[in-house]
Amino acid sequence: MNRVGAPNGEILNPRRCASCRTALAGDNSAALCGRCQRERQDQFRTPPVLSPEFFDTDEFHAASRNRHMGKIIRAYRYHPRHLAMYGKPLSQETIGRWLGGLTQDAVSKIENGKPQQNLEVLIKQAEILRLPPKLLWFALPGKNLVFADAQSAAESRDKILVASTGMDTSELVRRLRLSSVDDATIDAMHIMVEQMCCEYSHGDAQELAVKGRRWLTKVTELLSQRLTLKQHQEILNNAGMLALLVGCLEYDLGDQRSAESTRRMAMSLGKESNDPMIMGWAHEMLAWFHLTAGNFRAVIPAAETGILAASSQSVTVQLHGQQAKAYARMGMPNEARAALERGSDLLGTLPYPERPENHFVVDPDKWDFYAMDTYRIAGEDDLAKRNAEEVIRRSVTPNGFNISPMRSTEAELTLAVVAARQGDVEQAAALGIEALLHGRQSRPSLLMVASELDNEFATHGSNAGSDFRELFSGIKRATQINTAGENQQ
Repeated sequence: MNRVGAPNGEILNPRRCASCRTALAGDNSAALCGRCQRERQDQFRTPPVLSPEFFDTDEFHAASRNRHMGKIIRAYRYHPRHLAMYGKPLSQETIGRWLGGLTQDAVSKIENGKPQQNLEVLIKQAEILRLPPKLLWFALPGKNLVFADAQSAAESRDKILVASTGMDTSELVRRLRLSSVDDATIDAMHIMVEQMCCEYSHGDAQELAVKGRRWLTKVTELLSQRLTLKQHQEILNNAGMLALLVGCLEYDLGDQRSAESTRRMAMSLGKESNDPMIMGWAHEMLAWFHLTAGNFRAVIPAAETGILAASSQSVTVQLHGQQAKAYARMGMPNEARAALERGSDLLGTLPYPERPENHFVVDPDKWDFYAMDTYRIAGEDDLAKRNAEEVIRRSVTPNGFNISPMRSTEAELTLAVVAARQGDVEQAAALGIEALLHGRQSRPSLLMVASELDNEFATHGSNAGSDFRELFSGIKRATQINTAGENQQ
């Protein structure tokens, strides 16, 4: 019972929301109030990262023994945790959206029909739902591995190439050198480029940039050869993707002049191939450059141009996100929320990507990252903290590898800013230092967010967060020296 009768009719000892502690309505059997349930709906944009204990139930084990993915999905939807938090199971519509835009009827048939036998479909469903390997009767391929060094990354690329095309990297290079262009060569080239884009988030930026430039030279040289119209188009697309990748890496490394030049090259290749996705990402890069340089008003038209150029592409979601970040920094919270809403609505219509680890694919996890930044700037600390914690959870694989170190770095800085605002200077400094010491960084983005924490410390006195501020000052000085040297070259 949620109340004890009183003579004056008052409700005593009401049940309270597990999140905000407000009294729950008498007809609300869930653990959250209606407001908190609505605020948490954005977490259903993508499957959450769950502890191994979540899957340790009789229902999951029985479905696994029967080798029935549909029964696993049903056990997932009806899990006691969901029933306790929301008063009802997850809907089949939610699961269907995660599984690539399936209808409610299609999910019902998966749950109640014969076991799925197609291994490719099973692997995709297991990866999307983040099912633990011990629950599965088949092996998952190592698509999301973090490599310790460039050699292990290269070995992985070779394995993927050989498995997909029968040739390794050296054979692909030999064919390109001889200008031997056939369908197998172009397929191998596409796989190589895509794999490099997947390594962006965690690979060594300097090594990947060098490799990217070499491949960009090889690929663009092919454009002078005699090619079919289809071959010319596909080579242009691969060159455009390589230019986008190299430009992003150059900007991460602080080489802003080279990054802008490479971005323009990507835009030119996108226009020549009439590829709206490449053009959209080239505009997104310009919006990002403006944002991290503090040119917030310039972000809006740059992103708007990209939205018009790539209206049906997933990059449009990220363009709305860049606008939200800029509006928030200009002190325009209503416009920031509207931009977030536009991006969220579009994201909800897109199928779950096959390779979410590809930097040039807007995966649903990325939206927590954009919302986190906007909430932090707008001063909505509870929402910023919640999204930051979600970003960090989703950045770490069950094996403990950080597959998104740049996202988790900014999430740690967000938690540090929130801690500083709440007066916990010591915790804020510890989180800030940990973020600055991460290996894989985007230097302009890091400096932008770290400066916010620096400003928060300043409100607590000149000695507040001194260790962080000293480390941050050293990074800024080194960046300024490097930038000045590059500008003189």
